Amino acid sequence: MTAIRTYQNLRGLVTRLRDDLNDKELVLLYAYNRTGKTRLSMNFKDRGKQNNGGKPDTLYFNAFTEDLFTWENDLENDATRGLQVNQYSKFFDGFTNLGLEPTIDEYLSRYADFGFDFEYKEIQQGNETFTKPHFVKFSKDGEENIKISRGEESIFIWCMFMAICERVLDGQESYQWVKYIYVDDPVSSLDDNNAISVACDLAKLLRRATSRKNDDGTPNPMKVVVSSHHSLFFNVMCNEIGRAKGNEPKVRHKRYFLHRPNNDNRYILRATEDTPYFHHVATLSELQRAADPDGGTLYTFHFNALRSIMEKTAAFFGHADISFCLKALDDDENSALFNRALNLLSHGKYAIHEPTPMGEDNQDLFRQILRAFVTNFQFYLPEILGENTRRATP
Repeated sequence: MTAIRTYQNLRGLVTRLRDDLNDKELVLLYAYNRTGKTRLSMNFKDRGKQNNGGKPDTLYFNAFTEDLFTWENDLENDATRGLQVNQYSKFFDGFTNLGLEPTIDEYLSRYADFGFDFEYKEIQQGNETFTKPHFVKFSKDGEENIKISRGEESIFIWCMFMAICERVLDGQESYQWVKYIYVDDPVSSLDDNNAISVACDLAKLLRRATSRKNDDGTPNPMKVVVSSHHSLFFNVMCNEIGRAKGNEPKVRHKRYFLHRPNNDNRYILRATEDTPYFHHVATLSELQRAADPDGGTLYTFHFNALRSIMEKTAAFFGHADISFCLKALDDDENSALFNRALNLLSHGKYAIHEPTPMGEDNQDLFRQILRAFVTNFQFYLPEILGENTRRATP
């Protein structure tokens, strides 16, 4: 039976992850948006400082990392556009002397086709003076100071992070303090093609990190946590990390699904072992609960969620669309009705943050479709949402 653990706060969850990394090199963590992944990464970083007398031990990439860069449009002169860099961050320590630009360019060329140019300034920190980057300009096809998209900003910052990780693994003195690498959602603004590329490149880097050795040949692995809400990215990471490659040793790792039921303060952690898509089963459990007339509430966006699960189930069995899932029904008339309903009701612009309650007729139809789907495909819905999770759909 796969272990399911409940934690009342992020502190306990951080302890679990750090304990796991005592005998593993890597933890892969899947969680929906708004579960608390970013706060978890910061709590993990803060625990390192607490354990080391205020000195950090974690190099991290998350939403705070992207906040170190602010886009400047130069509204006064409309000439010098680019990313303003927060020079005071430890993230840029030693940046100037490490020759990062060629490595950044090598990564960036895999995902985008624009160029960049750093501007540097001297900055006083305590009794020392450092030269650090303070501005980045971008160019393309001979045009200078171009505006790049938010997605391109994100991928550029990610490439900087990857370049710094390369120097960490090279043993550069400026980053000797790094004992852990924590990556949270590097692909939030990327399309699926780039998400796959990022996952493959990251997996290659992490294989190097987790198999790192000292000069005398003794193992000295870097410990790593990777968390994401992006199902494709997570699945590629599981596949890339989970199998042995050539003569490289297999990465010792754990995979988890992290859930926060009803957005309360409980965090439920389930080891997924070899099942990276466990979160789809968890979504079904949530739909079961929402469809319960005694205590659930159905919203219009639940049709989108159900259709998404059906599409992934059909793809798993090698079929092109959800009609495969509906053919299992005994009644052809119902099958046609359900198909029309899902096509019509799952394409509206339904806001999750301002959800619209589902009408009574549609609620009945939703329950019929969900019951038929779960019954015919014999899903086992684990008790991760409370004691009523596995109650049959009325």
